[in-house]
Amino acid sequence: MNRRPLENLRLFKERRERVAEKLQGSVLVLTSPEESLRNGSVGHPFRQDSNLYYLTGFEEPESVFVFRPGTKPETILFVRRRNPERETWDGFRFGPELAQREFQVDAAFPIEEFSQRIAELLKGADRIYYRPYRNRKMDQLMETVLLEQKSSLGRTGLGLLPLYDSDEFLGDFRVIKSDLDLLNHRRACDLSVEAHVQTMKYVRPGMSEREIHGYFIYQIMKRGAAREGYNSIIASGPNACTLHYIFNDRELRNGDLLLVDAAGEFNYFTSDITRTYPVNGQFTDAQAEVYEGVLRVQKAVIESVKPGLPFAKLHELGAALLTDVMLELGLLTGRRDDLVAANKHRKYYPHGVGHFLGMDVHDQGLYVRNRKGEPREIQPGMVFTVEPGLYIPADDAEAAEHYRGIGVRIEDNILVTNAGYEVLTRECPKEIQDLGKIVGAQ
Repeated sequence: MNRRPLENLRLFKERRERVAEKLQGSVLVLTSPEESLRNGSVGHPFRQDSNLYYLTGFEEPESVFVFRPGTKPETILFVRRRNPERETWDGFRFGPELAQREFQVDAAFPIEEFSQRIAELLKGADRIYYRPYRNRKMDQLMETVLLEQKSSLGRTGLGLLPLYDSDEFLGDFRVIKSDLDLLNHRRACDLSVEAHVQTMKYVRPGMSEREIHGYFIYQIMKRGAAREGYNSIIASGPNACTLHYIFNDRELRNGDLLLVDAAGEFNYFTSDITRTYPVNGQFTDAQAEVYEGVLRVQKAVIESVKPGLPFAKLHELGAALLTDVMLELGLLTGRRDDLVAANKHRKYYPHGVGHFLGMDVHDQGLYVRNRKGEPREIQPGMVFTVEPGLYIPADDAEAAEHYRGIGVRIEDNILVTNAGYEVLTRECPKEIQDLGKIVGAQ
């Protein structure tokens, strides 16, 4: 049986208590994602919805969590029944009785009973927090329930229960990490750093991107990762200029740069690290110029992190400083502010300087105060990436020939503290002299 440590159960209960304070009078309905499409008789690995796991710790598919603070029962799980035949094929199931006891919820029912019980569980609610488009079957059930409930109100004139996005609601809680959250987050960062270091040592010209990918997965798994934190990007040579390159099938050639954007997940928390380095350990002059420019910008953005600074200011600073680098390299001409205002810099830097990080690689949480777009200030307990980059396409006739095909991104994970910041991935080498010593050293 997959029993949860008591401290983890306490963590889930503490999270529910914090959420309950803002959920009074409302009902939160969280559903597991639809199971991955099956290839023949073998399914792809299932990962629980982050929000459902965040409040319960329950990891099985075909599950729903209903939370109604102030109403009995408050916490209800709908789960698969025990089924010895299916468990022979797919593994252990808790079933309702054991799920209620082991995960310390007020009630648990078979998932087949959700449609007949949910209307009663929604009675008296002022609003519902639910995220549609994640599970089509549940979307249809919720739509039917809401329409039936409206019909039951007769001629009162009352309409459908207001439906609010549970991701936005819970994101406000998840964006600030607790001490126990940070224990898991630090472990994800540490094992990912170690995997990057070992991969640097392993890299040689003549290997394939796919081999590097497999080696990295081996390194995170041997250190306790449950899975990759996201689809890894292993991009050599001009492939590094494709932001979400996924093929990972090119041969590493002598003189190439290799961009490795990869990390492991530990207890549902992920890291997100990118390092770029030559496959032979030695930067060419042109590669070094681009790399040092990006590294200089990354350090400056990280050094500016402090509580109270609007998150948008980090993006603005990154764009301005990277535009300075583009001017130094002759990629652009003109005045920096004019170029940024006209978005000319986005030709070589088309993304932002970072994003929230946590249970998902692009974690939930509002970057703005409201729908008017007022910027939100960063706070202690937030974790986010700082990842400037420059990408010069191989066929860019406007760039000097020796820069063409160079793509560089450097990404670290930053924890905001009361005093400023902590770089959770600081042990991952990124100075040119350090990379020259470690790449290919195995």
